[in-house]
Amino acid sequence: MTLIPKLQQIVGVQHVLTGADAAPFGRDWTGKYSGQPSCVVQPANTGEVSEVVKLAAATQTPVVPVAGNTGLAGGTYAKDAIMLSVARLNRICEINVSARTARVEAGVVLGALHEAAEEKDLIFPLIFGARGSAMIGGVLSTNAGGSNVLRYGNTRVLCLGLEVVLPSGEVMNLMSALHKDNSGYDLRDLFIGAEGTLGIITGAILKLMPKPNAYATAMVSVPSLVQALSLLNKLQKATGGLVEAFEYMPRTYMERLATCRPDLRPPFEKAYDINILVELGATAPRDVTPDTNGDLPLVRLLEDILAAMFDEGLVLDAVVARSDAQRKEMWQRRELAAEITLSRLPIVDSDIALPLDGIATFLEKIEARLPRLDRGAETITVGHLGDGNLHYAIWPSSDDPALMDRLREAVEDVVAELGGSFSAEHGIGLSKKNTMMRRKDRVALCVMRQIKRAIDPQDIMNPGKMLPEPE
Repeated sequence: MTLIPKLQQIVGVQHVLTGADAAPFGRDWTGKYSGQPSCVVQPANTGEVSEVVKLAAATQTPVVPVAGNTGLAGGTYAKDAIMLSVARLNRICEINVSARTARVEAGVVLGALHEAAEEKDLIFPLIFGARGSAMIGGVLSTNAGGSNVLRYGNTRVLCLGLEVVLPSGEVMNLMSALHKDNSGYDLRDLFIGAEGTLGIITGAILKLMPKPNAYATAMVSVPSLVQALSLLNKLQKATGGLVEAFEYMPRTYMERLATCRPDLRPPFEKAYDINILVELGATAPRDVTPDTNGDLPLVRLLEDILAAMFDEGLVLDAVVARSDAQRKEMWQRRELAAEITLSRLPIVDSDIALPLDGIATFLEKIEARLPRLDRGAETITVGHLGDGNLHYAIWPSSDDPALMDRLREAVEDVVAELGGSFSAEHGIGLSKKNTMMRRKDRVALCVMRQIKRAIDPQDIMNPGKMLPEPE
């Protein structure tokens, strides 16, 4: 029997897609990476995933796992490979209110988990624009971040347990709900962020948090990023760490947003260089119980801090949301970031992490270097300022690969000078393999390759991703 009929025996004829039916899976969200998979297999449970992988191992056929396919780094490129979709593994098996955990399968859409948790007055606090299509397996495989990392941490922090199908087809059960387990190597963290190169995540136990009973949200303009950091620190101290998001949208971002979405109102009557979306979230009655005027103490606290900083000249302008509609309008501006950034090509995009006090220095240095490399280049920036993660993109004057690589290296140089990382939350995939070769510690790369060979000796699991070939 050929491979396709054997796969059909495992998952059913209708769940093995080929030809034109498989083609849409071969194109990623960015449109940059496109390749026809040999087939798309859609197993319904972990047992079927295991059997598919065993068959792939026996035939030495590459397997590329895919969830919502919302990645930005080419991690699901699957030309001539079996693309294994976890979309049918979509059960929310349990919401444990007492333990504040969720046991889910890898194909659960992030937005569906948000809704299920909210029904129990809880939240799963991983938030980003693609939550309506991104799936749990994907966010775990890339260690996704988002807007609430400042308060709750990234995906790795929010995961307690995993179930993983290894390249041999064996199922590794790490589905523990324990907050402490010091019994050997932390294999869970090894597979989170591995981008499917070591195995296929099929299930997880995730942490849930109390749902805030009130939010205080505002758009704020400040004179400089130094003042922005001062505002963040004042808010954290005054609220006892209630800052959920602190998002940076500079003038270049706002100008591109106005071009792409003229239907949206600007945040202020005049344009400013630095615009910050800040949000506080609280559960305590003292913060969320309206006073006799109907005002929330949390909102009043935010207003008082902003007013005091305005009087000191540390805040230039501020608008506080007075309704849920106004809050959603503020968030919509931020969550359109990927759409407006990729609305213009060619592009050299980067996803970098920096020390909080190094962000202003990075922008000063890179903006000074760019004209020497490409006089016609333009930039657009947006970022999670509270955790030091910038999405810094360059629109070069041409699509010359050599020019684009020089621009990318210039960004890498400044990031390295400041002790930052060239990948904060989007992963490596194909797009950052050259950067991995240039910038990652050589010993660390050697150890990663050893781990890959030990777990996946046939190199069938998402081959060619993340790890550059040895020099």
